[in-house]
Amino acid sequence: MTTRRIDVLDVLRGVAIMGTLGTNIWIFASPEGPAGVMKALGDPGVLETFLRFLTNGKFLALLSLLFGVGMELQYRSAVRRGATWPGWYLWRTALLFVEGLLHYVLIFEFDVLMGYAVVSVLAAFLIGRSDRVVRAWMITVGAVFAALIGLATFAMLYGVASMTSPAQRESSTLFSEGSYLDQVAARIHLVVVYRIEAVLILPLGVVLFLLGSRLVRAGVFEDSGRGAALRRKLMLVGFGLGAPLNLLTAFAGDTWFLVDRYLLPPLVALGLLALTTTLVHRMSGAPGLVRRGLTAVGRTALSCYVFQNLAGAVLCYGWGLGLAARFDGLRPWWVAGAWAGICVAFMTLSTLWLRRFEQGPLELVRQWAHSAPQRLAWPRPRSGPEGADKMTASSLRR
Repeated sequence: MTTRRIDVLDVLRGVAIMGTLGTNIWIFASPEGPAGVMKALGDPGVLETFLRFLTNGKFLALLSLLFGVGMELQYRSAVRRGATWPGWYLWRTALLFVEGLLHYVLIFEFDVLMGYAVVSVLAAFLIGRSDRVVRAWMITVGAVFAALIGLATFAMLYGVASMTSPAQRESSTLFSEGSYLDQVAARIHLVVVYRIEAVLILPLGVVLFLLGSRLVRAGVFEDSGRGAALRRKLMLVGFGLGAPLNLLTAFAGDTWFLVDRYLLPPLVALGLLALTTTLVHRMSGAPGLVRRGLTAVGRTALSCYVFQNLAGAVLCYGWGLGLAARFDGLRPWWVAGAWAGICVAFMTLSTLWLRRFEQGPLELVRQWAHSAPQRLAWPRPRSGPEGADKMTASSLRR
């Protein structure tokens, strides 16, 4: 892989991480937490609706595509080395699930890492199959998912179902006045409710993971005529079709919530991926301040994803600074300001961190955990030169 392609992927990951915060910040900024966000879907106001439209679902889809891209690159690396696939990749997904579980219990109700871990297992066994098989899986799973979203939307349109959830019966003061431990207990108590979205988007995740893999093979990141032509098509689909339709559903009311969040945003995400890649390819000279910041966030994506959600909780919840209740009358301006402030802070902090370390703090922990069983599996060298030589040869073969 060329240096330019690595730069593109780092920038894209940074954009995706900052974009997911653009969705999550509305949850943190509601005095009633997730329940308040669901209640506000009916009539949040024109400006707030538009601001939510800019991020809702789009960067979750972009992050899913990038997970597929990452899986494709790891698959290629395994093939080049002659290693078994998925092999140790399954251990990596197990660690991702544990990371997501801790993130869910300790910090945030709507963690995506657990769902990505589950999707990764299925996608890992499909990624090396023929294009025909992968295409069949994508079409079948995508069609079933779209049909389910369509049926659920039809039911809401005709009053058979609603977006009301058991989470809305939780104390309205849990997030504005409750303690940190109260919120942890609520996440454990309502695990089935809060994990519904993670289960719901599993089919979508499979489609987007496999699509990300196939986009790499189609040359979407290449600085070539083939890559440019593909990116133009993706931008046309994303911004010419997906974005206008998504804007309509954003203002159509909460009955269109599922279409607005899950069906149309992936189209826009394809356009975002193509546009960002094109812009990076066209840049020349030393990277500017924004690009350097996004690149740093992309290189420390796991750490930034987890810690930016922690920052949102500290700023907004009652056990922290309590800004959600204090500034509720200043919506949506203060929410947008909080998002921008957290983004600038993490772009700065990640840049400074990478001046000393090659990876983010959580990435370093993951790397240690990922390699631990492999270190234990390697034989210990015998004492003396002969044993050292055998150990070196064994390591090289691996």
